[in-house]
Amino acid sequence: MFSLYELEFHFRYVKNLWNSIVDYFNQVKGLFASFKFIDAIDIFFVAIVLYLVIRIIRETRAIQLIKGVIFFAVLYFLVSFLGMGASSYILRAIFSNILLIVVVLFGPEIRNVLEQVGKGAARTSLRTILNPGVAVEANEMRKTIDATCKACVEMSDAKIGALIVFEHETLIGDIIASGTVLKAKASRELIQNIFFPKSPLHDGALIVRDGVVYAAGCILPLSHDNSISSDLGTRHRAAIGITQQSDAIAIVVSEETGAISIAKNGSLQRNLTSGDIRDILTEAFIDSTASEGGILGKLVRRNKNNG
Repeated sequence: MFSLYELEFHFRYVKNLWNSIVDYFNQVKGLFASFKFIDAIDIFFVAIVLYLVIRIIRETRAIQLIKGVIFFAVLYFLVSFLGMGASSYILRAIFSNILLIVVVLFGPEIRNVLEQVGKGAARTSLRTILNPGVAVEANEMRKTIDATCKACVEMSDAKIGALIVFEHETLIGDIIASGTVLKAKASRELIQNIFFPKSPLHDGALIVRDGVVYAAGCILPLSHDNSISSDLGTRHRAAIGITQQSDAIAIVVSEETGAISIAKNGSLQRNLTSGDIRDILTEAFIDSTASEGGILGKLVRRNKNNG
């Protein structure tokens, strides 16, 4: 049983909460009462600007930082609403310098936004606002996985080095921008030709996006983990590096031994068979999405082919 003091405390809490809700809706009501046509234009303009900014930076890892900032913003709202003084003070100190924090965290992306606007990319993006997007069906992804496995086996037998990255949820548009965009249907022959020793693109990484050979000759960040075995070369370190910075999956064919390895979540599995690779890729890109509403729900990437 609650004591009289506890009942009084809960009653005051509920009353204050109800008054806060009523005040909020009264403010909203007053806002709509004074709403004018120019306000609608203002809101539309702000929405367009935000859309264009997000569109330009969405294929960089900065989008993950934005999610973190949004999380702290929601947290700040909650602690302020609940009257948590110490937490509110700490978060208020952080957000009082939010402009400086944004400049430090998103300096390269801000510069990229300004460059893209100057090149007219924003105007191009505006024409694609109503684009319905694209989707990858499971059978297309299976064909891509099958072509990749067959190509890796043949390159392994011939001891041809290769580095293939399957993009997942974290977009790596900044990595793609470092190479040559192909947007070609995946096939065993195409993958082998890209990594043929005399090919101009064989030194870089091949990026698979939504079941398509999206780009080749891409430069990946190298891992600086000192625990990595010294007998691993640049390709293996690059494979580990990209999987440390994103949720991509990278396949490596060793030029020296022909061994096939796969990097995932910053760790490397070595000496795998084509069946092992097929199982790992199928689990990541087909099986795991089927339980979440199907491959279409997982791999839909709005407007990506126009980016």
